[in-house]
Amino acid sequence: MQEFVVDTVFGRLAGLRNGRSHAPKLLALHGWLDNAASYVPLAPWLDGYDLVAPDLPGHGASAHLPAAAEYTLVSGARAALAVADALGWERFHLLGHSLGGATASMLAAAVPQRVDKLLLIEALGSLSEPEERVGTRLREAFAGMAAVGAKQLRVFDDIAIAIKVRMMANDLSEPVARLLVERGIAPVRGDAGAAGFVWRSDPRLTLTSAQRMSEGQMRSLIRAIDSPTCMIWADPAQSYMPDALRRERAGLLRDGVLHTRAGTHHLHMEQPAVVGELFRGFLAG
Repeated sequence: MQEFVVDTVFGRLAGLRNGRSHAPKLLALHGWLDNAASYVPLAPWLDGYDLVAPDLPGHGASAHLPAAAEYTLVSGARAALAVADALGWERFHLLGHSLGGATASMLAAAVPQRVDKLLLIEALGSLSEPEERVGTRLREAFAGMAAVGAKQLRVFDDIAIAIKVRMMANDLSEPVARLLVERGIAPVRGDAGAAGFVWRSDPRLTLTSAQRMSEGQMRSLIRAIDSPTCMIWADPAQSYMPDALRRERAGLLRDGVLHTRAGTHHLHMEQPAVVGELFRGFLAG
């Protein structure tokens, strides 16, 4: 995978690309607080495609959104489409993990004429919540926005410490955490002149979202997805997306297949052969 950058209305967006520019197009969107390195382990199983994995705005080496802008699924989907436009892609396959899968779900529903096949890892739509939570969520979001300027970035003396933090936070093995961390940190020099490292993701990504769809709205969005869809879910299921719910949502698709495999949330990184063989067969079928 090689570095690439494109200039868009969202600023300069960076990422990784496998260099198969004449092959069928595949746009891969990473999860929350991850980056393009999320797809490095899976890349060998997708070498028959022009695999492009951008760092979404605010992540990895990509630009942060302006202070007046907000990170939402809609803005993420528009940014992903801006990458495809900058590359001159009219139609493409779309792959997403976790938040990237939620973003891909929204993009596939919004521009069905652009998306051939949809591949999802630990995602179909996004998190939802009861409509009664609207007021509370808005208050939490506005309070977080007001306080974000006072946040201090954590400085790591050694990259190994940052890797251990990611391992514990996301139940990751050391090699997988290292891939994400090495792309996700930047060197910094403290007040005393000592060198260290900080996360280069936008701190605003950790704020409460101001809006979240109800389950009814989310199901309507899923019904709007026309693309043949292949989903791979980890077993056991995450607490926020129980197995019954993910199967109910999958049943709303016009053309969808659901697989479960023993593993963790980042199973595409920890078990790339399992995920890669399923996706390769689906894309070729």
